[in-house]
Parts: sequence; structure tokens; C-alpha cells
Amino acid sequence: MYCPRCAARVEGTKFCRSCGANVSLVPQALTGELQPETEEGRRSHRKDKTPSMERAANNVFTGIGFILVALAVWRFFPGGFVWWFWLLIPAFSMIGSGIGQYLKVREIDRKREQYLASPPPSQHSAQSMPGYTPPLAMPTHDDQASLSAPTTSDLKGPGSIIEHTTRHLESNKKESE
Repeated sequence: MYCPRCAARVEGTKFCRSCGANVSLVPQALTGELQPETEEGRRSHRKDKTPSMERAANNVFTGIGFILVALAVWRFFPGGFVWWFWLLIPAFSMIGSGIGQYLKVREIDRKREQYLASPPPSQHSAQSMPGYTPPLAMPTHDDQASLSAPTTSDLKGPGSIIEHTTRHLESNKKESE
């Protein structure tokens, strides 16, 4: 077997001695035993991030539990008066994430109800859509005469790149004289 990176001969080791590449999966890939990682396999390691009322309530009540534990530590455990307030960090974090999930669920429900209550798109006319502004009226002949395009003699050329610097040099020259 050869290293896929540097083509050095590799036998029975996990890393190439020449370039240090990880070659532990090369034999499985050559025999076809290596299965590609699927999207479902990657998701199984992560939490499901879709907001739900159950998860929101769970986070809020877990945060309240942390607050109760913090108060119990402060009141009943020796030395707890020194460090009880550190339990408030996860408490407020859990309560905040629970409230955030609750607000996301309400927003999703509101959008769903708004979508279901609105008529199908084919029944909308341009005038009934929110934010519609009618097109401007075409100018008359008199307006067109007053809105004529400038002639080339009226156009101003682009400013010089060094014009600003030159002005400073001229002012310095006048001051020194």
C-alpha cells in the first residue's frame, strides 16, 4: 500500500512515515468497506434544533430548578454562601433559551396562521398587495422640454487625482514665501 499524499510505501501503520498523513482508513477505502458518512449519521450526534413547546418548557423549568438549588446551597450548605451565585449562570441561561424557543414557536405559529388565512396567490391583484405604488404618469411634452439631457458642453470632467495634493503644495509654497 502507498500513501495517497506522497506515494511513499506504507505497511501496517496508521500514519505515513514520510509525510505524516493519516492512512488508517486507506485499506478500508480500497476494499470498499468504508461507508460514507450520511447526513442522518451526522445529525444523530447533534441535538435537534427545531423549536418546540416541550423543549421550551423543559428549559424554563430546568432553569427554575437551578435557581432553587442555588438558594438551597446558599442557605443549607456550609461554605455555600461563597459560591451559590455561580449556579445562577446556568439557571438564567436555561430560562433565556426556553423563553427564546417559546418565542420562536409562537412566531412560527403566527406565520402558519397568516399563511393559511391569506387567499391563494392567484387571487391577488397588483393593486391589493401591500406596498404597491402605482407607476408614475408619463411626462407631457412641456415636461420633456424642461427635462432635456445636458449637452456635452454642460458636462464636467472628472476631478484630478492629484488636485487635492497640489492645492496643499501650493498653499505650503505661499506660506514659505
